[in-house]
Amino acid sequence: MKSSARLINTSRGPIVDEPALIEVLRERRIAGAALDVFDIEPLPADHPFRSLDNVLATPHIGFVARELYRTFYCDTVENITRWLAQQ
Repeated sequence: MKSSARLINTSRGPIVDEPALIEVLRERRIAGAALDVFDIEPLPADHPFRSLDNVLATPHIGFVARELYRTFYCDTVENITRWLAQQ
């Protein structure tokens, strides 16, 4: 990656080699990282991602959107309603 690159991961923590990412971030070989998923969740209090000034870390909320929640909850209510109708 170029030194101006920023790594973004909102998919799965283990697809990124965390020790290697920490190393390149500390050495400023890339500009930064935005991370919403980690190898261990919740992210431990002493994890380096919490203290690196070139990391934006969020608590696994990258998928959240109003329409997505509406779909989740409506589908859940529909499934419960169908299940109750079979009882």
